[in-house]
Amino acid sequence: MGRILDHPAQLLIIVLLVVILFGAKRLPDAARGLGKSLRIFKTEVEEMKKDDVKKPDANTSQAAPAAPLEGRVVDETRPQGTEQHRDA
Repeated sequence: MGRILDHPAQLLIIVLLVVILFGAKRLPDAARGLGKSLRIFKTEVEEMKKDDVKKPDANTSQAAPAAPLEGRVVDETRPQGTEQHRDA
């Protein structure tokens, strides 16, 4: 069993099917959109690589620890709606 695109005739059939399905008028627009998307993706990947290489600032590496969160304890054993109100 050979690979899918071993023969040029198979590639020609696939291209012909794509032209029939999408139409010759829409293919240039689709290719243009795909090219723009790939360029944007490439620049974003390059920016991410540059961000990884940058050294962290002295101010951000010595950040103060976050304050603890405050909240109330919820008693899950009591059904909802049966809360007792305390009058102070």
